[in-house]
Amino acid sequence: MRRIVIGIIFVFVLLAGGAVSAVAQSINDHKSRKAQLEKEIALIDSQLRSNAAESKDALFQLSLVQKKISNRKELVAENDAQIRMYSGRITETQRQINRLQARVDTLSAYYARLVRAAYKNRDAKIWYMYILASDDLGQAFRRYSYFKNLSSQMKDQAEKIRVAQAELESEKKQLQELKRETEKVRAERQKELDTLAKEEKQSAGVISQLKRNRKKYETQLASKKRQVDALNKEIQRLVEAAMKPTDTSKKPQPIDYKLAESFAANKGKLPWPAEGPVVDKFGQHYHPVFTRLKLPFNNGINIALAKNTEVKAIFDGVVKQIVVMPGYNQCVLVQHGNYFSFYCKLKSTGVKAGDKIKTGQKIGIVDTINGDTQLHLQIWKGQSPQNPELWLRKR
Repeated sequence: MRRIVIGIIFVFVLLAGGAVSAVAQSINDHKSRKAQLEKEIALIDSQLRSNAAESKDALFQLSLVQKKISNRKELVAENDAQIRMYSGRITETQRQINRLQARVDTLSAYYARLVRAAYKNRDAKIWYMYILASDDLGQAFRRYSYFKNLSSQMKDQAEKIRVAQAELESEKKQLQELKRETEKVRAERQKELDTLAKEEKQSAGVISQLKRNRKKYETQLASKKRQVDALNKEIQRLVEAAMKPTDTSKKPQPIDYKLAESFAANKGKLPWPAEGPVVDKFGQHYHPVFTRLKLPFNNGINIALAKNTEVKAIFDGVVKQIVVMPGYNQCVLVQHGNYFSFYCKLKSTGVKAGDKIKTGQKIGIVDTINGDTQLHLQIWKGQSPQNPELWLRKR
């Protein structure tokens, strides 16, 4: 029975330790996510400041501001989650303090009884008389053992009290640290809310600008649509040519299906071509201000970047083509078996058609076009465009 009880206590301690470890890991995850969000916000702020005078695309400026607002709201949510976790740990730590305090009190009470017993029997003559008054030899031996072990018991009890008190003090310190961390996060949360209010005013200002100049921006949008359509047609042509060359003077290149399988196996784990927030997502979207107005279908994603950022290959492959497109400058098509990645809005490239490249190898340098610095990335499976965010690793 005693072994079963000890086993249950051991399992409980392991589970409790695991729970604390899980909470600590979760808090670290929140801190990591907050750092990523803050990094993206800093990049957006930098781009807004440096491109404000040059940018002619109010819609892109609005997308930057709205992405920043979205990140800011997520920061507030991360802070809220952290506060809840800290509050839970504070409650559990307080319970542990209460349990330890009760243990210290119990140990101290028992120790006090031992001290009183030792004081009453401090005279050796009384010890001998008490032993000699025993009814039999067994009782005499037990009384002798009691007096002999009394001093040892007092030492053991004093050590138990010392250990329990040390643990109690440790828990109290941890409780104070948790309370300080919680207050720090609360202050950060309030700061984020104050900044969020300012950014929402900034967004309202850009929206007002768009409304005042609707015809101008509709003209810009029509021009952008023509550029997007031209790009999509060119990509489709390049992919078709890569899958089945139309030039009869050339031998069709066999598709590397082993490479394609490896590419497919890494779905959701591919590295990002550059670090920056996604400001225009895959698919069909409507204008954020003129809500009945359809924007051009986005076959990829747009990633806002700092000026002169290096763009890197997301996987091993072969450079099939480098083309120049209106509104997109230089674009590089990389083949990965029957998969393709396409990198646009580059001002220079570090590769040429026919080059075999490795994951993470430099493709080129991002360009700043009309005051806006962003990479346009597409991923295709055969002749079907894919959502790149489903292929790239989670951040």
